[in-house]
Amino acid sequence: MSHNKNSEFSYSGIVINGFIMVVVTFIILPAIALLSLWMFSDLIIGIVIAAIIGLFVLISLGGFFIQEPNEARVMIFFGSYAGTCRQVGFYWANPFITRKKLSLRIRNMDIEPIKVNDKIGNPVLIGMVLVWKIKDTYKVVFDLDSQSLGVGSSINARALDTFVRIQSDAALREVTGQFAYDPTDYSEHGGHEQHNITLRDGGDIINNLLEKKINERLEMAGMEVVEARLNYLAYAPEIAAVMLRRQQAAAIISAREKIVEGAVSMVEMALHELEQRNVVTLTQENRAALVGNLMVVLCGDEPVTPMLNTSQS
Repeated sequence: MSHNKNSEFSYSGIVINGFIMVVVTFIILPAIALLSLWMFSDLIIGIVIAAIIGLFVLISLGGFFIQEPNEARVMIFFGSYAGTCRQVGFYWANPFITRKKLSLRIRNMDIEPIKVNDKIGNPVLIGMVLVWKIKDTYKVVFDLDSQSLGVGSSINARALDTFVRIQSDAALREVTGQFAYDPTDYSEHGGHEQHNITLRDGGDIINNLLEKKINERLEMAGMEVVEARLNYLAYAPEIAAVMLRRQQAAAIISAREKIVEGAVSMVEMALHELEQRNVVTLTQENRAALVGNLMVVLCGDEPVTPMLNTSQS
């Protein structure tokens, strides 16, 4: 069976149940050694045979290993990749094979907020939560250089975390630069906010794009993203106060628009009811005065004190 030498494949070498080898190593072989001392009349030959068996026992002790669910061992025979063992349990394999243990379990990483410029150029602080796992053990062990990450010469959890963090930061910067923080940013730069996705309201669209970009970067090292979600988003401190005032002003304008819209409807209804019920006959000047007074009452922030005209004609 041919294998792709640049990707993971299953180990097809000898893997024996560990309990069987315990019996062989600690009972049968020592018994053979003692029997050889008793059977051979020449003591030297018996000692040599017993020594050889004892050496084999010592060497075979290096072949035992325990593997839990969602773990794997990359088998390397004198520098050559021999496959990946994913069998769960207690086993014995060739003691001359180097076994690199890797965890295939899901890992969680909290990416601290970083300062990035959005599409409009506003500096924002953005962070995310990343869930990832190992996909291809061959690429993790043989394609990833841990020394370049400054964590030593062997692949370990620290090396993998460092690589994932670096690539996630790069992908986060790339995605952030494609969108504005707020819909009002688009409108102020000649865009149409209703047709544009923003970081603040993009939701699943932003998360899916972020997941795709990170997967493109981690695939080269045999890892994959299970989930990526933004968990922190804010303007940078140097512009946060200004942007807060802008948002407050936009909110006030929007509220005023609603108030005026409602006041106009109420004034229209009041004039219509007065005329329909013949409560009073209004001239154009009276109508204008009534409309002005009603608008002041309905749109004003402070309670209005009514004034009665008690003058007699």
